[in-house]
Amino acid sequence: MNFDIRAEWARRSWWMNLLFLFCLYMTFIYLPYDLFVKPVAADEEVWFGFVLHGWWAKATGLLHWLVYGAGAYGFWKMARWMWPWAAAYAAQVALSMLVWNLVDDRGAGWAVGIAAMAVFMLPAITLWRARSAFRTSIR
Repeated sequence: MNFDIRAEWARRSWWMNLLFLFCLYMTFIYLPYDLFVKPVAADEEVWFGFVLHGWWAKATGLLHWLVYGAGAYGFWKMARWMWPWAAAYAAQVALSMLVWNLVDDRGAGWAVGIAAMAVFMLPAITLWRARSAFRTSIR
C-alpha cells in the first residue's frame, strides 16, 4: 500500500485540514483522556451552552467522542453526509458560545457572547458554503 500524504492533504482546503486535525486530536487524544483518565468529579461537558458535571458529563462525553470520530472519518473520506452536518454542528457550537456566556457563572455576558458566537460562526458558514467539496468525494 502506497500512501501519499501530500495527495491526501491536497484533497481538502487548508482550513478543512485544520478541522480534520482538530477532529483527530479530539478523537484520539483529548476525549480518551477525558473519558478514561480525568476524575468524574472534575469532568465537564458543554451541550448547547449548558455545562454538565460528573457522571452526566462522562455519559455525554461518549456522544462527543462519537461526534468527533464521525467528523474525523467524514473529513478523511470527504464523505457526502458531512454536508450539512458539519456546518450544523459548527453553528450549534457558535450558538453554545453565546448561551454559555449568558447562563454560566464563568461567562462574560452579551458582548463577549456575541463576539465568541461571531468567531465560531466563521467555520459554520464556511462549511455550509463548501457543499461542492463534499460532493466531489472520490472515495
